[in-house]
Amino acid sequence: MPATFATTPNDALPLWPVWKGDALPARSGDWPGSAGFGAKPGEICLLPGANGGLRGALIGLGDRQAAGRERFALARATALPKGVWQVMELPDGLDPAEAALALLLGQYRFTRYKGSAYDGPQFLCPAGVDAARIEAIAAGEFLTRDLINTPAGDMGPAQLEASARELATDIGAAIQVTTGDALLDGNFPMIHAVGRAAEQEPRLIDIRLGDNGPMLTIVGKGVCFDTGGLDIKPPSSMALMKKDMGGAGTALGLLKMLAQSGAAQGYRIRVLIPAVENSIAGNAFRPGDVLTSRKGMTVEINNTDAEGRLVLADALALAAEEKPELLISLATLTGAARVALGPDVPPFYCDDDETALALAEGAATARDPLWRMPFWDPYEAMIEPSIADLDNAPSGGMAGSITAALFLRRFAEGAGRYVHLDIYGWQPSAAPGRPKGGVAQGARAILAALPVMLP
Repeated sequence: MPATFATTPNDALPLWPVWKGDALPARSGDWPGSAGFGAKPGEICLLPGANGGLRGALIGLGDRQAAGRERFALARATALPKGVWQVMELPDGLDPAEAALALLLGQYRFTRYKGSAYDGPQFLCPAGVDAARIEAIAAGEFLTRDLINTPAGDMGPAQLEASARELATDIGAAIQVTTGDALLDGNFPMIHAVGRAAEQEPRLIDIRLGDNGPMLTIVGKGVCFDTGGLDIKPPSSMALMKKDMGGAGTALGLLKMLAQSGAAQGYRIRVLIPAVENSIAGNAFRPGDVLTSRKGMTVEINNTDAEGRLVLADALALAAEEKPELLISLATLTGAARVALGPDVPPFYCDDDETALALAEGAATARDPLWRMPFWDPYEAMIEPSIADLDNAPSGGMAGSITAALFLRRFAEGAGRYVHLDIYGWQPSAAPGRPKGGVAQGARAILAALPVMLP
């Protein structure tokens, strides 16, 4: 579902964003005070004009000092009456590009099974903003949300491949897919092992865009549904497992942002998605099995529900063989990350301080929060079992997100720099510009930081 700015300014109605406690625009008159307008986030005050018409509106932004993404309160402008609206006189502290993105993000609707597409007010792009770039960012966000929101019955590995092929065609990228037993011939044994019990065959999706410049490789976890395997999840933990391909959805959304905004120019970009369903059948991999990875390291399976790191490991090993300057993995990987930081703030891991600082600053600039966590070397011993090189699920339950990141780092060796994001991919309750459901995390932060991370 596209979100674009209106292009015809004729007869556009003025919309004034207002911080709580600030003086109201002089042209709004005495009506807002009489109507009890308090500039709470997303609060709208319609300004009556002559002959019963409208002459504009105010929208509240809340407290100027409010942290984080509440500043996307402008997304609630979609509750205005139909028509074309023009944001006027942006107050200090509200970035024009941030305001523009908020106006588009508020238009997202997931309508595959119910409801209708957005049919509300349209907005002119605020002055001084690159409208095409903001539209590309919104389009990438919408793609990610659609992919995550679609149930596994309609978004299995085959359908995820079809979505990747459609995107590749749209942006002029090359795509290659290795499927089923060909994964064994191609030396992707752990992707095959995790996905072989499902009706839809496992596969590795490989997309390339651009042929010159430094290389960025993005690996997105594409577990389209996760039963937990033979270590089956309880129903309460399985309810949201359609979102376990959130890393893949975010990677594809980021690729769309990069391509359509022009930010991909001057780079070689590769996206790798191991797409599987972790199912239960007679040929499912078992607790206690020892798998040999693409890299040759052996992995003892102490929990079949720790499957994401297995499929990522083969894909990361492939990526590292090409020695990209920057390698990024995106994965809905551990519940431990949610316990530590909740659903809104994904941790990221990076050994290079300059790269980590650039990504943290990009996250702040884009209002796409991330928080750096350590690759804590003393915990390496926790991922080393007695009968294999690595353990996919260390006992004890401590430092689960860190040990998962350390596991992945073993397979990323050879890349110039490695960054891992342990995302959630889901908005538990509605917020401005972020309805309940699938959500991209980290993509806008990476987009903002890329010119510094990979100059």
